[in-house]
Amino acid sequence: MIDYNALFEFSRSHCIAICAFLVPANLLTTSQTLILTGMRRPPIQVLLAAGVASLLSGIMVLHVITWFLIGVVMPPTFILLALGTVCLVPNLWAVLARESLARLLGAIYKICTRVDLPAFRHLHE
Repeated sequence: MIDYNALFEFSRSHCIAICAFLVPANLLTTSQTLILTGMRRPPIQVLLAAGVASLLSGIMVLHVITWFLIGVVMPPTFILLALGTVCLVPNLWAVLARESLARLLGAIYKICTRVDLPAFRHLHE
């Protein structure tokens, strides 16, 4: 049987290392899901990317819950919980309603390419 106390203690004692890995991993894998969805790649590629990103987001949320269980209520816990949730939502959206997410990303791309911003000038050339 799994000893949850030991698992929770491991999570709390290695918090800096866990967060140093999970924060950029969540951002990169969720970005990959959005890019693959926006490019209308095959469903298996999107599902794989969303699955990995959802797993990492879920681990982030569970890590934060271990802090809530012992009564640690601080801004970093809420920020990390928000990050995990914000990364989980588009991944679930990509799995459950991929076409609507692709349409939204396409519309955002069209708006960004019409606006003459320095960051998007290379798209007009």
